[in-house]
Amino acid sequence: MKATQQLHELGQSLWLDNITRTMLDDGTLARYIADFSVTGLTSNPSIFEAAMAEGDAYDDGIKAKSQAGLSGEALFTELALEDLRRAAKLFKPVFDATKQVDGWVSMEVSPLLAADTAGSLEAARLIHDQGNCPNLFVKIPGTPEGVPAIEEAIFAGIPINVTLLFSCQQYLAVAEAYMRGIERRIAAGLDPKVGSVASVFVSRWDVASNKQLPPELHNKLGIAVCQQTYRAYRELLASPRWQKLAAAGAQPQRLLLASTGTKDPSASDTLYISALAAPDTIDTMPEKTLLALADHGQLHGVMPTDGGDADATLAQITKAGVDIEALALKLQQDGAQAFVKSWHQLLQRLSDKVGSLGAAKA
Repeated sequence: MKATQQLHELGQSLWLDNITRTMLDDGTLARYIADFSVTGLTSNPSIFEAAMAEGDAYDDGIKAKSQAGLSGEALFTELALEDLRRAAKLFKPVFDATKQVDGWVSMEVSPLLAADTAGSLEAARLIHDQGNCPNLFVKIPGTPEGVPAIEEAIFAGIPINVTLLFSCQQYLAVAEAYMRGIERRIAAGLDPKVGSVASVFVSRWDVASNKQLPPELHNKLGIAVCQQTYRAYRELLASPRWQKLAAAGAQPQRLLLASTGTKDPSASDTLYISALAAPDTIDTMPEKTLLALADHGQLHGVMPTDGGDADATLAQITKAGVDIEALALKLQQDGAQAFVKSWHQLLQRLSDKVGSLGAAKA
């Protein structure tokens, strides 16, 4: 049995961290669903920027929408939502069969809004309304300014994928926001069933810390943080507060493990996938990692619910000179800035395409 199928049967959802119009057109995504147990996908500005850089798959759409008067962010949003609606339709059977637990796609609000609470909420409303798709998550970063927007979006009934989380503390802040949003819905007599996931990034920890650590601690920090966060996730789901919400019909905000492609060429290309196998979670992975997992991936047990050796590993890493709390904040800030850079590159690429196609409205 392929490792992809093993993870699926374990209860961990495999999502693809990629989308292109080409993989929709040529059946690649449908094949991944059929052959590799893929049950959802995520996207971000970097992914769309890369997708639109390749070939001419978007040219007709760019030309038609530009001639209809769309440009800039509005043009990108409609192009992206076209792709995501098509992908969502492929995942709709899973979405229905799992009673809306699985089978989601994700669209991110503008990265320029990472420090803008009101702007993030308004953008989430617009994407949700324009998407008109039941299994579409809107991605809002779990920055300090994003947390209140997440609560308000959940209260408004907008399914949210919280992105750019790095530490257990950052995860707990957004889990609290999610629960407050649900509690407010219950108090207002509204349906408490609003989908959400909380995305904790893994590999960027090790990219940032390996150079400060002795070889025996390389590629250990990201896994330890996820083990610690998984423990907190399990404790939260077992808490009386959550049990009360579940009894009222609320769904758990599932823990999603993101950035699980191995960046260290000396490490296994399925390192994080094997280490982070856990039921009732999601692992969203780059296409290269998915193919490696299907080809030769092996599982090494299930992530312990008590955190395993995470505390001891984190203590060793702290002793070696890494300020984990400060690094978590820096990683979140750097991640937000990287998405801003990709966003500007994406809009410039679109503008260049419009010009080269002679597509602007006369």
